[in-house]
Amino acid sequence: MRLQSKLTALAVVCLLLGGLVGFWPLSGQAQPVATGTGGAVASVDRRATEVGIEVLRRGGNAIDAAVATAAALGVVEPFSAGIGGGGFMVIYRADLDEVITLDGRETAPAAVIPDLFTDPDSPTGDLLPFFPNRISSGRAVGVPGTPLNWETALSRYGTLSLAEALAPAISLAENGFTVDATFASQIADNQERFAAFTSTRKLYLPYGVLPKPGSQFRNPDLAQTYRQLAEQGTNAFYRGEIAEAIVTTVQNPPVVENPSFPALPGEMTLADLDRYQISIRPAVRSTYRDYTLYGMGLPSSGGITVAQILNLLSGFHLAGMDRAEAIHTLLEAERLAFGDRNAYIGDPEYVDVPVPGLLNPDYATERRRQISPQAPVSEADFRAVPGNPLTFQTDPSPSRTEAIAAVHDVGSEGFSTTHLVTGDRFGNVVSYTLTIEMTGGSGMVVPGYGFILNNELTDFDPVVPHPNTPEAGKRPRSSMAPTIAFAPDGSVFA
Repeated sequence: MRLQSKLTALAVVCLLLGGLVGFWPLSGQAQPVATGTGGAVASVDRRATEVGIEVLRRGGNAIDAAVATAAALGVVEPFSAGIGGGGFMVIYRADLDEVITLDGRETAPAAVIPDLFTDPDSPTGDLLPFFPNRISSGRAVGVPGTPLNWETALSRYGTLSLAEALAPAISLAENGFTVDATFASQIADNQERFAAFTSTRKLYLPYGVLPKPGSQFRNPDLAQTYRQLAEQGTNAFYRGEIAEAIVTTVQNPPVVENPSFPALPGEMTLADLDRYQISIRPAVRSTYRDYTLYGMGLPSSGGITVAQILNLLSGFHLAGMDRAEAIHTLLEAERLAFGDRNAYIGDPEYVDVPVPGLLNPDYATERRRQISPQAPVSEADFRAVPGNPLTFQTDPSPSRTEAIAAVHDVGSEGFSTTHLVTGDRFGNVVSYTLTIEMTGGSGMVVPGYGFILNNELTDFDPVVPHPNTPEAGKRPRSSMAPTIAFAPDGSVFA
């Protein structure tokens, strides 16, 4: 698993079916986007990538570059990620030849109950409309994990301090940057939601005017927030004045007079922020032909579901199929894996997830027989009935003895995250996915602090019983799938 000194960055992630990986050797499909020595950084934004590259040039490692790049993305890609959200980081440590993961997923406040999103005005207990009522509310906001994720990664595996890693992003937020078409269009797409909150309207819709591509944008409040983190560490965020501002925003959404929709308050407290912790978890290891993959573990379904998909696909010669047949086979494998995901996967602190059974090759053989040459016709047909991995458990839990019936999800995962990859001259690699859930998150900027709060609790499925039911202190299931793969020759894919 040792990395060669030459690092080749390849695009290997296919964003199919909610962002999960489709990884298979179709001839001529994988093309290198950059080749070089000494390190690499890839992100969605050139300016953020340049921040990470400069960190590497100055002697920082991949972990330093990942945090600095992520902080810059919080400035230039604020509608996809930032300190008001969470994420999952997969790290390969070359010195120890090991892969570890950091779980910085948002967490439900202690007051959360299963009927979190029930409409209080509905006599029949109907759910709140998803858009905009459910997502643009204090109820949707989970305790953010991103700041502590950064601090933990740097203190354990980096060489820079948090202050050093944040310095480029502080400059970017304070001095400003040029608005591009994506930034402008994301504000336009969320104009109604953003206009409903005084703080968001002030920052992104000054005087009710949409910013134009080519104009300059500054966020001095975010620059000052980053400075507080640099000077005081994450205590400022989880226990100081930033924490107080977050709680106030959640409990009393800063709505304008006569908003176009009601923004229900949440019940997050200072105690919820104070008790937040990062979980360091082992990676999910799987193989596909001669490749070894390491993905994110629970509560992300990414590593497990990707491994299931690849286990199913390993029984087919995809390179010998025409493209349509290969894609159909991939979609069928994903359909079956998602059927199991929806039925069995949740926060491991609350749900007994049969991981050994789900990843057992013999279970994949059984499930593979259900791959049909015909595409599903209706949405109901597309929702695969879950299998029974319990009989394939190597150490079955006494609490799980029966398969779960079909589960119908009524939650909704967002269409917006961002992802970055870094690699350094020492051979370390970071694959990091971070998010505030929907594009624009909850739509609420914390007044005076310049960042948007997440709407991550809408990732829960508000039905009972369900492995992803909202519960106090629980982390919602995610499909984010940061992955690091190793080829037989030592090449790395991320």
